[in-house]
Amino acid sequence: MPTPEATSSQSQARPVLNIITATQLKEGAGFPVRRPFPTAELPLLDPFLLLDEMGPVTWAPGEALGAPDHPHRGFETVTYLLEGHMQHRDSAGHRGDLRPADVQWMTAGAGVVHSEMPGDDLLRDGGPIHGFQLWVNLPAANKMMPPRYQDIPASRIPQAQSDDGSVSVRVIAGQALAVQALIDTVIPITFLHFSLQAGARHEQAVPAGYNVFAYVFAGKARFGEKARQAVAGQSVIFGKGENVIIDVDESAELLLLAGPPLNEPVVRHGPFVMNSETEIVQAIQDHRDGKMGEIREG
Repeated sequence: MPTPEATSSQSQARPVLNIITATQLKEGAGFPVRRPFPTAELPLLDPFLLLDEMGPVTWAPGEALGAPDHPHRGFETVTYLLEGHMQHRDSAGHRGDLRPADVQWMTAGAGVVHSEMPGDDLLRDGGPIHGFQLWVNLPAANKMMPPRYQDIPASRIPQAQSDDGSVSVRVIAGQALAVQALIDTVIPITFLHFSLQAGARHEQAVPAGYNVFAYVFAGKARFGEKARQAVAGQSVIFGKGENVIIDVDESAELLLLAGPPLNEPVVRHGPFVMNSETEIVQAIQDHRDGKMGEIREG
């Protein structure tokens, strides 16, 4: 049976437009990632700029890698850790630790330099690390806003479960199963982590004007009225409609993300995302001039 989040039979289910397999590459100092997008098949899914699945990888003692000092301007980074321990440092003096199921929502805005490195214990002893980083574009009016940080421990991330217990969700942004997220977002996006048991079915309401995609990272699931299947490492891109149908025969883990398209020019240059080449040149110069600061130890 559909969960209580199910919309009425009059609502239009979103069709599956495409299923795309993530690319595999290395980021930062050599950290292995699976990248659903951007790829040649999917360069942009407005307002989302990038999604990386970090690992899963198990490091030997002394081998763990991360992303040393690097700048950002013009967008937000959302880090969601499933396993391991990461440490965040930035040029505004912010310090944070991410452990399993913790979230850091960093709005880079006008610019910040930060690092994302393995925790001291993970570097010393080795162990697994697995998680996600999402880049969310900022509207032109907000690209130069002051940087801000929201560190949300696992204990404060709202969770919900269907009446029969077959569907569980962690509500990082947006709403699901009548539970609302705590994180304050610049634009009203949805970021949900679903865990579905064998035989589960869920219909998730999403605003009609939003772009929507799902990323399966464990097991396999079927989507839409035509029940198109996606397996771990694949993204599902949806067409227009008011809800997303998810069915599983066996267990599955997936992210469901939705957001309003900004419909603004997107100009990228590495860690900077602006609306024009002129703004990119200025971002590069500001970083070179030290206007985004530097990370200081201590």
